[in-house]
Amino acid sequence: MLVGHSYGGTLITKAGIHDRVGALVYIAALAPDKDETSQDQQDKFARTPVFEHIDIADGRIWLLESGIGDFCGDLPAAEQKLVLATGAVPVPDLFNQQVPGTAWRTKPSWYIVANNDRTVNPDLERAAAERIGAKTYAVDSSHVPMLSHPDFVLDVIRDAAKTLEA
Repeated sequence: MLVGHSYGGTLITKAGIHDRVGALVYIAALAPDKDETSQDQQDKFARTPVFEHIDIADGRIWLLESGIGDFCGDLPAAEQKLVLATGAVPVPDLFNQQVPGTAWRTKPSWYIVANNDRTVNPDLERAAAERIGAKTYAVDSSHVPMLSHPDFVLDVIRDAAKTLEA
């Protein structure tokens, strides 16, 4: 089973085509189709507030401190600072890269929609979950439900894992 959060959804969509992968779990994630990039998928929906708080420098995309509330605003302040200090800094063209493979076409999928997400548009999340035919769960969370609602996310992952036991 592969679990992907945010852009990680793009990664599990592509890597999940391997025959050893039996299920996919998307957490507030992108899930582009074979003819889409992650940016193509995002462009179909309203831009989220977090993108007003990024800086491109040294060949990387940096989240500014002013945008941490849009990324993980439902976490305590100390945890928000930790997320800001340890977050990934992707390359600027990450969302435009095209990689073959669309595992959700053949693999059972689960999707956690973060209703209060200000990073990946919740409307995109709901549309992606429907398009891929995922068993869908929703939680009133920022972009990081695995941090703000870990037990909920774990229960969804456990539900998905049951299909692999059969």
